[in-house]
Amino acid sequence: MAALCVALVAGEASGDILGSGLMRALKARHPEVRFIGVGGPLMEAEGLRSYFPMERLAVMGLVEVLGRLRELLKRRKELIQTLIGEKPDVFIGIDAPDFTLNIELKLRQAGIKTVHYVSPSVWAWRQKRVLKIREGCDLMLTLFPFEAKFYEEQGVPVRFVGHPLADTIPLDADRSAARAALGLADGPLVALMPGSRGGEVGRLGALFLDSAQRLRELVPGVRFVSPCANPARRQQLEQMLEGRDLPLTLLDGQSHQALAACDAVLIASGTATLEALLFKRPMVVAYRLAPLTYWILKRLVKSPYVSLPNLLAQRLLVPELLQEAATSEALAQTVAPLISGGLQQTEGFDQIHRTLRRDASNQAADAVLALLENR
Repeated sequence: MAALCVALVAGEASGDILGSGLMRALKARHPEVRFIGVGGPLMEAEGLRSYFPMERLAVMGLVEVLGRLRELLKRRKELIQTLIGEKPDVFIGIDAPDFTLNIELKLRQAGIKTVHYVSPSVWAWRQKRVLKIREGCDLMLTLFPFEAKFYEEQGVPVRFVGHPLADTIPLDADRSAARAALGLADGPLVALMPGSRGGEVGRLGALFLDSAQRLRELVPGVRFVSPCANPARRQQLEQMLEGRDLPLTLLDGQSHQALAACDAVLIASGTATLEALLFKRPMVVAYRLAPLTYWILKRLVKSPYVSLPNLLAQRLLVPELLQEAATSEALAQTVAPLISGGLQQTEGFDQIHRTLRRDASNQAADAVLALLENR
């Protein structure tokens, strides 16, 4: 039998991490495997020959996508032709659904097995995309169990593989070691995480800082730490801090250290909530969107919760304060009791962590190879 040829396409850094883990697990079982497609530095380090730099796919936001649409469509068309010519044993699209689902559909029609790794949030909105997934995808690999349940009900072959972060983050993170590493003293510490995008920090940054000021009246001696996703976010927060007297330490990146070090978290809804959950830190989730966007989403979204911890728990485990409900007064009042309490949350988090901790890369590799045994 000829050496296995696996094609993968990842569109951003998180996909590069997932892809490299999966490639490592496939190589352990098939040392002679060949990898083609598009990926980042981590996937290239595992032996992927990337047809073009992954950065060309990493576009955020509607306006940016429109500016690059012609290039993206042209690249996708060429990629499909190249891959049909190469006839890999399997194609794995990693996240980036707006780019990869279409490739999967065309390749599957050409007789190539297709896998999609990381479910788009079809269970929450644009549920019609399931029809496209069912048509284009031989196997869906999901990071969360509630997603797998949804696909089973829709007749899409699916395997829940667990979440790689649950494998890498320890079940019991050492708070005092993290504080020592960051040079933070003992005493109550709250992490402020208003998001990694400019718009999020613009809408939530000042609100989080106001909430922190109110928290100081409720919790004597409380201090704050805020990991900044990049220099631009740090600059945004520094401007908002001018004229305020807040014992706040800004970090460059280091979100994992900040979560390990803190007692509680005030956090924007998003993937960071999963990290806070895995570090077992009690949290309050806040979010504000432009009123029109919120009004539209409220009509589109089929889910009762916005935050991942509640979706995973299938109940209201962490408080969600959205739109007008997210006032500095309400946020401070909700965070305060969690700084020394929050046991109900952390017990729930521990249970979820154990559910998600399944050695995701190896699970994914096993599922892909099981699919190929039927070729």
